Amino acid sequence: MTHAFRLAVFAALSGALSVALGAFAAHGVEPKAEALLRTGAQYQGVHAVLGFICALAAPPGLMRLGGWLAASGGLLFSLALAGIALLDIGVMGAVAPLGGSLMILGWLGLAAGALRPLPSHPASPASST
Repeated sequence: MTHAFRLAVFAALSGALSVALGAFAAHGVEPKAEALLRTGAQYQGVHAVLGFICALAAPPGLMRLGGWLAASGGLLFSLALAGIALLDIGVMGAVAPLGGSLMILGWLGLAAGALRPLPSHPASPASST
């Protein structure tokens, strides 16, 4: 199983979990818990999609690493907010910023990877005309 395939599976499962958390938030939790669950689900969903796109389209290196960081950070952030909302685990308030930091590092990894020059290829006979 390739690293790209693992990232795609991880991101897809994370996306499914984000939908489940968002749906759970919409059905019968108190308003404070609903807000936390919705926020977590939104961040997780966006970063799961980003991870999936990186798995499919990003070359190995910083951009693929950015996908892993973003998807992992989204999951960690979302689970921390769910722990606060549903289980009243206060220490999860210290975990959420770690997830947020991973998401930020993921975006920075994408930027750094995008700024790297593409490898030069020798001119093909068709392109020399």
